[in-house]
Amino acid sequence: MAIDGINAQVGLCMLNFTAAQSLMGMTSIDCWAAFAPLLANVICCPQLHATLVILVGQSSKDTGVLALNRTLAKPCLSDIEQVLAGQGAGDNLKQICSIHPSNLTEASCPVKDVDEFENTVNSSELLASCEKIDPVKECCDQVCQGAISDAATRLALKASDSLSMDGPHVLPVHSTRVNDCKTVVLRWLASKLDPNRAKEVLRGLTNCNVNKVCPLVFPSMRHVANSCGNGISNQKACCDAMDSYVSHLQKQTLITNLQALDCATSLGLKLQKNNITKNVYSLCHISLKDFSLQGWFLSGCLLPSLPSDATFDKFSGISFICDLNDNIPAPWPNPSLLPASSCNKTVRIPALPAATNAQSGLYDENAAVYLLIASSMAIMMLLRF
Repeated sequence: MAIDGINAQVGLCMLNFTAAQSLMGMTSIDCWAAFAPLLANVICCPQLHATLVILVGQSSKDTGVLALNRTLAKPCLSDIEQVLAGQGAGDNLKQICSIHPSNLTEASCPVKDVDEFENTVNSSELLASCEKIDPVKECCDQVCQGAISDAATRLALKASDSLSMDGPHVLPVHSTRVNDCKTVVLRWLASKLDPNRAKEVLRGLTNCNVNKVCPLVFPSMRHVANSCGNGISNQKACCDAMDSYVSHLQKQTLITNLQALDCATSLGLKLQKNNITKNVYSLCHISLKDFSLQGWFLSGCLLPSLPSDATFDKFSGISFICDLNDNIPAPWPNPSLLPASSCNKTVRIPALPAATNAQSGLYDENAAVYLLIASSMAIMMLLRF
C-alpha cells in the first residue's frame, strides 16, 4: 500500500491508511513540522490521538478486535509516522505528543474483542450518548463522558481477579485500567461513526480536558517577588519585573482563551503566595493574550476554545484560527473564592475569538481571524527553533 509516496509495511500493519487518507492529511497539516511544537497542546496532539483511535477503531470492523497486539503496534506506529512525515508533519511527533506503541494496544484493559465488548456494556446507550455531541454543552453536562466512564468501568471490572485483591495498590491499578478501557471504548465509538464524525466527537471530548489546564511552565518568580512583594514601593520596577517574567511565558506555546484564563489564575495565586497582594495585572496592564506565544509574526494569538484545525494552501502556507484582538484584562484571583468555571454563565470568554474589521484575513459571522503563515515563514521558523 502506498500513500503519497510512502510505502506502508504491508503484511505487518493491518491498518487501512487509504480509508483514512483524508484524516491523515488533516493530521499532517495540524502537526506541520514547523508548527507542531507550538500547536501541540491544542491542535496537533489532540488530532494525532484522535487519528490513532479512529485507525484502530475502523480496523476492528475487519479484525473484530479493538486493539493491536504488541507485535504489530510498533511497526504500525512507525508506518503512521512515515505517512504523516511524508505529508509534511514533524518527524518527532512521538516525543512531542508522548505517543508509544502501547497507544495502539489494549494496555491493561481486559477486553478488546468486539463481541465481548458489546456483551459487556450498554452499547446502544453509549452510541446514543456520543454519536453527536455539542462541544460546549458536553464539557459541562458530560453526557457522553459519563457514558464512556460507565462503559470503561464495566470493562475494567472484567479483571475481577485483580480488583478482588486487598491492599493499598488496588485503587491506582483500577484507575489505570479504567483509563486504558476508555481508549478501547473510544475505538468502539470510532468504529460506529464515519471518520469525520468520529474526529469531531473525539476532538470535542479532548477539548474539555485541554481547556481545564494551563499548559505553561512557570519559572522562578523570585525577581518579581523582590520587586512587587510586601507592598509596591516602585511601580516601574515592579512592572518591569512582571513584563520580564511574562516574556518568558510568551516563548512557550500557543494556548486557547480559556487556557489563558486558567494560566492567569494559576500565576496570580502563585504571586500571592510570594506576598504580592496588590493586583499587578491591573497595575502593569497584563491581559489574557499576554500569556500566549509572542513572536515576529504573532502578537498575543489566542486560539479558540472550541476544537479547530490548521489549513494548508500552496500560496498562503499554513493558517490557523487566531485571535489578535482579545484585550481582556487578566483577572486577579481572589484566593477565598474558587476559580470561575467556563460552565458558569457569567463567564464571558467567547468560544471563537472576536475580531475587528481592521484585521486582515478571512472571517465569518463569528468574526474569527485566520492567521496566515507563508511557507517561507515556516522555513524561517524552523531555523529559529
